Amino acid sequence: MTESRHEPTPTSAPPQASAPQQQPAAPPPQPGAAASPPGGSSAGAPLAALSIRGLAKRFGDKIAVDGVSLEVPAGSFYGMVGPNGAGKTTTLSMATGLLRPDFGTALIHGVDVWARPLEAKKLMGVLPDGVRLFDRLTGEQLVTYSGLLRGMDREVVGSRVPELLAALDLEADAGSLVVDYSAGMTKKIALASALIHAPRLLVLDEPFESVDPVSAANIRGILEGYVSSGGTVIVSSHVMDLVQRMCSHVAVVAGGRVLAAGPVDEVRNGSTLEERFVQLVGGGHRTEGLEWLRTF
Repeated sequence: MTESRHEPTPTSAPPQASAPQQQPAAPPPQPGAAASPPGGSSAGAPLAALSIRGLAKRFGDKIAVDGVSLEVPAGSFYGMVGPNGAGKTTTLSMATGLLRPDFGTALIHGVDVWARPLEAKKLMGVLPDGVRLFDRLTGEQLVTYSGLLRGMDREVVGSRVPELLAALDLEADAGSLVVDYSAGMTKKIALASALIHAPRLLVLDEPFESVDPVSAANIRGILEGYVSSGGTVIVSSHVMDLVQRMCSHVAVVAGGRVLAAGPVDEVRNGSTLEERFVQLVGGGHRTEGLEWLRTF
């Protein structure tokens, strides 16, 4: 995630796709403000692992996220898909405390990310896309530092680090500087850093990008075991087949808005997820022309 870290005043006007100058009739709640669950869920209903309510973000004249609301059930494997520039990374950045929203709230198991950031961040592990790591540390030092930074006992960290490095096939490179890692190895060591404190929620932005097929299979096994034991995973990905096979729920995002969300089978509605995605997002093109590209 490489978005600007500029933090506008939270009380600025919320972005609107059709008429940015107009104030909405009922603006979304401000960051940190109390808000009742969408759909009027009862007090006895289980808390969502992540509840996003009316998140909005503008960069200059561009509306990146336009009032996104999502409920991610606890114990689900939740995929977020969308074209480039759809607002996925910006949404996840706001939901995890990396980027301050102009409007809206994000709750991690009922804890407001912006009103109670330290408490919320203890509950989640985040694998951002493109954020620099402390790459002058070795892989082993980086994961150890991540655990100690979260207040974990040194002995517990010391026992978990070798297990994580082994599970992610990084044992042989544990003593190498992260700056010398390949793109795939860097992705894996960042995932190890997100897992070290055994969070209740994992938010992973493009976790399989640049990762070889064997490592990707290992990562999927780790994540599936994590979910089966009660954890929740949110993964942003462009690989539709992977999301369809791996995830229980999915949200299709485009133009900073949620076009469809729910269990994967309901969203795809009898089609493949890729076909349904193209139907929702549009932008499919016919392939006439390019005669000059044909070699026979």
